[in-house]
Amino acid sequence: MTAPADDVRTSSKHGLGRVVLDREEAINALSEGMIVRVREALEAWRRDPDVELVLLTGEGQRGLSAGGDVRALHRLITSGDTASVGRYFREEYAMNALIGEYQKPIISVMHGVTMGGGIGIAAHAGTRIVTETSRLAMPETRIGFTPDVGGSWLLARTPGRLGEYFALTSDIMGAHDAIYCGLADYLVPSANVPDVVHAFETRADPQTPAELVLLFDETPYPSRLAEDRAWIDDAFAAPTVEAIIGRLRAIGGPGPEAAVEALQARAPLALKVTLEAIRRAREQPTLRAALEQEYGLVMWFVETQPDMVEGIRAQLIDKDLSPVWSPKSLAAVPQALVAEAFAHRPEPALW
Repeated sequence: MTAPADDVRTSSKHGLGRVVLDREEAINALSEGMIVRVREALEAWRRDPDVELVLLTGEGQRGLSAGGDVRALHRLITSGDTASVGRYFREEYAMNALIGEYQKPIISVMHGVTMGGGIGIAAHAGTRIVTETSRLAMPETRIGFTPDVGGSWLLARTPGRLGEYFALTSDIMGAHDAIYCGLADYLVPSANVPDVVHAFETRADPQTPAELVLLFDETPYPSRLAEDRAWIDDAFAAPTVEAIIGRLRAIGGPGPEAAVEALQARAPLALKVTLEAIRRAREQPTLRAALEQEYGLVMWFVETQPDMVEGIRAQLIDKDLSPVWSPKSLAAVPQALVAEAFAHRPEPALW
C-alpha cells in the first residue's frame, strides 16, 4: 500500500508501516491534510495483521517537524474562522492520542528541529530516537499560548521541575537533554539512521524495536540538566511566575539569569496559564485527559485573547520579534483570568 507522493508518504512492506513527513521546504510543518493522512494510515494499520510495527521519519536534513502550520492558523484566526481552527486541533489531538495508545510498536526518529506539533507526532511513540542534531522544544509561550499536543503531559512527567522550566522558558533540549527528560529513549548518530531504517525494513526475525535500535545506540554523555537541576528545581517549585523570577534572581549566575531574560520576553498571560497547566497535567490520569485540558486552553486563547495572533505575527509573519502582549505584565494578569481559561469548554467537544 503506497500513498501518492505528497506532503506525507506512507507505505507498508515486510511487516513495516512507514510514515515519512515530506514537506521539506517548511521543515515538515504539519498541515491539517498531513495530520489526517497520518491518522488514517495508522488507523488502517492498526487493523492490518500484515503490519507489525510503524516507523515515523521526516524528509530533509533540517528536522522531523517544526510543528503545526501556525501561519495557516494565523490566517484562519484573523479571518474569524475559528471553527476551522478548532477542527485542526481536534484532528491533531486525535492523532496524538492514537499514537500514544497504539497497540503496535511505533518508532520515531526526531532528528534536527522537532518542536511543538513535531513533539506531538513523535514523542508519544513507544520507541523514540534522537541524533546529535536533535533540537526539541515546546515553544508555545514564545507565541502567546500554552504547550499542547500532549506537551503538558510529557513535560509534567520530566524529573523535578524541569517541566515548568521548559514549558515556561521554551528552552531547547539537545539529544542528551531529551533522553534525561524522558522525551526520547536512544541516541543514534545521524550517519547511522539510514542503517536503522534499513534494519527495520529487512529484519529477518521478530526482534523488538528496542533490540534493533540498541545495535546503533550510543550511550549519551550526561545532560547539562543533571547539574542545572539544583537551581531549576529550587526556582521553578515556587508557587507563581513572579515568585519563580524572584528565586532565579536570588540564586544568580548565568543559567538563572538567562531564564529570567527568557521569562521576561514571554507572554505574561501565557506564562501564568502554562504554569497552572503543567501542575494540573501532573495530576491528570491519562494523555487523553491532558489533551482535553489543552484543547480547552488553546481554544480559549484562539476565541477570546489577542496574544496568540500577536505572537505568531511577531515571530513568524513580520518577524520583528517585538510582540505587544495583552496584558503587558505579570502584575496585570488577574488570577480570575487564569481561572477563566481553565473553565472554558469549547464546542464541539474534543472527544
